[in-house]
Amino acid sequence: MSFQTQILRYTDQELASLIEDETATEALGKEADKVRRANYGNEVYVRGLIEFSNYCKNDCYYCGIRKGNRKADRYRLSFDDILSCCEEGFALGFRTFVLQGGEDPWYTDEKVCQIVSAIKERFPECAVTLSIGEKSKESYQAYFNAGAERYLLRHETAEPEHYQKLHPDSMSLENRKRCLFDLKEIGYQVGSGFMVGSPYQTAENLVSDLRFLQELQPDMIGIGPYITHQDTPFANFPSGSLTKTLRMVSILRLLFPYALIPSTTALGTIHPEGRELGLKAGGNVVMPNLSPVSVRKKYELYENKICTGEEAAQCRGCLEARVKKAGYQIVTARGDVKKH
Repeated sequence: MSFQTQILRYTDQELASLIEDETATEALGKEADKVRRANYGNEVYVRGLIEFSNYCKNDCYYCGIRKGNRKADRYRLSFDDILSCCEEGFALGFRTFVLQGGEDPWYTDEKVCQIVSAIKERFPECAVTLSIGEKSKESYQAYFNAGAERYLLRHETAEPEHYQKLHPDSMSLENRKRCLFDLKEIGYQVGSGFMVGSPYQTAENLVSDLRFLQELQPDMIGIGPYITHQDTPFANFPSGSLTKTLRMVSILRLLFPYALIPSTTALGTIHPEGRELGLKAGGNVVMPNLSPVSVRKKYELYENKICTGEEAAQCRGCLEARVKKAGYQIVTARGDVKKH
């Protein structure tokens, strides 16, 4: 019986023990890499990330762009700014654009649909991914009709009690889950995920995250270590662990062999070779930044974020070299999930 088959049969307690087992990191990574190579070879997909607004109506306690952070230097990219980022990205070989922002009411459904439609009209072969938070099912349907194919919405934690420790009373895990299932029902390729090492998190919480994802069966799963930000209520909490995050990436690859799993910027922020290690642990997506350099430092969800001073071409070239060094190859395809 393969280890992948074994882990699918693990009890919650066995999974919790594995998550905490520092000695298992390397072996898990090797098993996960076998599975990702069996499904995706050595290919790594690139997504061009456009962080178009750091305004947010929410007050999540862990986030640097939370509404309550009066020190945040706010910005919004114009319609032309966003299209300019896409043009530059297309020339660099990107065939997926990820529009990410805080939950900013200034971008009405009409404006979001106009942006998506314009990108699809100009770059019909490219995929458009949105990551703009909790909306009504009608809004999600409108974006889908305009041409958006993918949507990223991390659930952050699947335990209601833990969720309330990380978010104000105005937010609920129930609504977050409703959004994710609405997106699936509409027909999006859906991405979810969580932070590793967030305040008050236990191994049991992480097992609940895995079980929820087994229920949701997302196409994409984005995780990264929790990293503190000094202008949040959690300023004094420690950041998450590199090795635990790598174990979670590997466990996700074994449980979800076909998922698209990014090796995140947060991994590269807590370790100089974090993104390479994330790929070796089972990741198969990287997301270089296409945002104008003038605003990159302002989209500070956490502190000391890397790549805030690099032009898009530098970001792309740097990542390509890192991916190659790790033993993989960047491909410029849209990178749709490979189903069973």
